[in-house]
Amino acid sequence: MKKLPVLLCILCCTVLIACGKGEEINGHNLRTANKSVKVLKERLPPESRLEFEVSYWTIRDAKKSNDEFLDAVDGKTPLEIIALGKEIYQQRKNDGFAEYAKYSSWEDMISQFGKERSEQDNRKVIKKEDARDKANDVLYKL
Repeated sequence: MKKLPVLLCILCCTVLIACGKGEEINGHNLRTANKSVKVLKERLPPESRLEFEVSYWTIRDAKKSNDEFLDAVDGKTPLEIIALGKEIYQQRKNDGFAEYAKYSSWEDMISQFGKERSEQDNRKVIKKEDARDKANDVLYKL
């Protein structure tokens, strides 16, 4: 009977520890890291999602080795990932990274990516009719 409270206490502690990792990236392997990012991105406010996503992939681009990348993101919260992404951006910009030359700042880059993404979304919604589609129409006039 004395073991029951001890077991119950251990179970509660285990549950609390497991639940505490819900806002961090699981960097056990690439698959779990990508799953964590997907879940965390959905929990973020819409205005932070793009910045989080760009930061994550900036880190991935900077750290070519899987082990180095996973060590860099494991256990990080979205705010820590964004801070690390900004840091890498600034280092690369200072080193003359060609891709970042067209942006004046991190915020400018995120803004441009946001515009590009919304334009892509608009193109998906507005589908122009193609003359080839009309030529291949199989509707018969009876």
